Amino acid sequence: MIAETEETEGDSFCIECPVLVTERLVLRPPHEDDIPELSELANNRRVAELLSRMPHPYGQTDAQAFVGGSRSKERSGCHYAVALAEAGAFVGCAGLDMRQYGLELGYWIGEPYWGNGYATEVAHALVDLAFRATEIDRLHVSCRVINNASRRVIHKCGFQYVGQGMMDSVVAGRVPVELYQLDRGTWISLRSWGS
Repeated sequence: MIAETEETEGDSFCIECPVLVTERLVLRPPHEDDIPELSELANNRRVAELLSRMPHPYGQTDAQAFVGGSRSKERSGCHYAVALAEAGAFVGCAGLDMRQYGLELGYWIGEPYWGNGYATEVAHALVDLAFRATEIDRLHVSCRVINNASRRVIHKCGFQYVGQGMMDSVVAGRVPVELYQLDRGTWISLRSWGS
């Protein structure tokens, strides 16, 4: 559930982050055993160019900082390692983060695992968590204008285009992004995800 707590500089939100199991994936907290696979998959310029905060090159130190930071009490939202349910292989990361404009969905999948529908499966699970565990009216997501695969995931989840903006990417600099929102009413009408 979501809890509001008073802080000296305003409100922050904490979401309980349960382990999520989908048809083929497990979304769980990142742990030390993920560091070798995380650093290998994240050390890919094609992945980093599509994200705002991922550096390139990405090494073991970056992976250790991410795993340690994901456990921090000061960090808002939920941060997940995405793993294959049967094999246990680490395939990417995903999460829900509180931003100044509201709760935002984010995800990335390592390039060897692209094209398998994993990002859509992850996004559906996190969209459901966001609306079930919080009282938000809208969930936000964005993608680089050149990221057709992410745009397809966003559309499959029912998000509606609301405009364009700019994102500061550690690797690509200042780049244009498309902004999307999903409102609670639309989620309610879609939550069976095509079942």
